[in-house]
Amino acid sequence: MPVAPRPHFRWALRSRSLVLGERTLLLGVVNFTPDSFSDGGQFLSATNAIDHALRLLDEGADILDVGGESTRPGTRPPVSAQKELDRVLPVIQGVLQRRPETIVSVDTYKSETARAAIGAGAQIVNDVSGFLWDPAMAATCAELQCGVILMHTRGRSHEWSTQPPLPHEEVVPLVLRELRERADAAIAAGLKPATIVLDPGFGFGKSLDENYPLLAHFDELHALGYPLLAGVSRKAFLGRTLSQIYGHDVPADQRGNATVAATTAAMLAGAHLVRVHDVKPAREAVAIADAIRGS
Repeated sequence: MPVAPRPHFRWALRSRSLVLGERTLLLGVVNFTPDSFSDGGQFLSATNAIDHALRLLDEGADILDVGGESTRPGTRPPVSAQKELDRVLPVIQGVLQRRPETIVSVDTYKSETARAAIGAGAQIVNDVSGFLWDPAMAATCAELQCGVILMHTRGRSHEWSTQPPLPHEEVVPLVLRELRERADAAIAAGLKPATIVLDPGFGFGKSLDENYPLLAHFDELHALGYPLLAGVSRKAFLGRTLSQIYGHDVPADQRGNATVAATTAAMLAGAHLVRVHDVKPAREAVAIADAIRGS
């Protein structure tokens, strides 16, 4: 079984740092939205979202990734920064009141939301656009000196269904080139390299079958020289593949086993962090994958 080398880094966050590479870290997803592709509407009160976040911590999440706007495929009006803040701030504050040591990431592409969330105690900004959708985001994060996750995406969600497909051999070179551009732009805006983690953006602007070359060649992303995050949890390309077994696309809440398989593949290819909805099975997968890596 090939196991890609995984370089070690020290990730600089807002007020602390994390060692990356010694073991795989888990980002537990907390979506406080009515229309998330995976768990939309499940945690529509702050109390429920906080309780869910605390369960994820108890199950072994190293970081909580709190989001207030869905980026699922399709056309919908963007959520205002104020509405997003009304959703995420009570969750961030509630979790930190109960568990002050928790490392919180805010899943947003808006600089206004990022500033307020970091002010409320979050340590990381996870921007699915890689700083492309808000021209003020790079400078804001540089000023805040927080950790950042820059994700690769092709276009906006309402454009994904009409984008021309990529030949499979072009997927990884495109992601490599554009992620390098996003990291270079972030550094030019004043971010320190030690604050940056890169995410190839499974499912974001990639057609269903374009995700497998990216997963199969995930180890090539180490050439970028940054820590890597993989977010394959419950993604649609897994459900489409399972249709070969069941005769229909498998819905998001039934993609748990497929998520574990794809997440394990990413870990063995050298992912430093994995973003997951179901922490307990992912923690077990991490234990096995890291044991393989350690041997």
